[in-house]
Amino acid sequence: MTSILLASQAQGGGGSGMSMIIMMVAIFAIMWFFMIRPQQKKQKEIRAFQDSLTEGTKVITGGGIYGTVKRIDLAAHVVEVEIAKGTVIRVDRGYVFADTSSAMQAAQAGK
Repeated sequence: MTSILLASQAQGGGGSGMSMIIMMVAIFAIMWFFMIRPQQKKQKEIRAFQDSLTEGTKVITGGGIYGTVKRIDLAAHVVEVEIAKGTVIRVDRGYVFADTSSAMQAAQAGK
């Protein structure tokens, strides 16, 4: 009698196990499309901006400091940013982001 119950449970459990795997794959796919993929695209945009930095570009540092790029040292991965007249700070190139306010003003001027 117990062997019959175990056999019936094993047969019934097989179908639910497969549906559970399908559900897990679907949840992962949804997470990838809505969370991971957009973040990867944003990271590529930031990296492209950091690679295209030139002197005179208005930037924001990772600490929220607004400034203008004065010099770029590619060997040391350091950017010198002028935050006020005569005040220049050295920032790691990975912590320099686009100044969105100047980008918005340029876009509005072009309209």
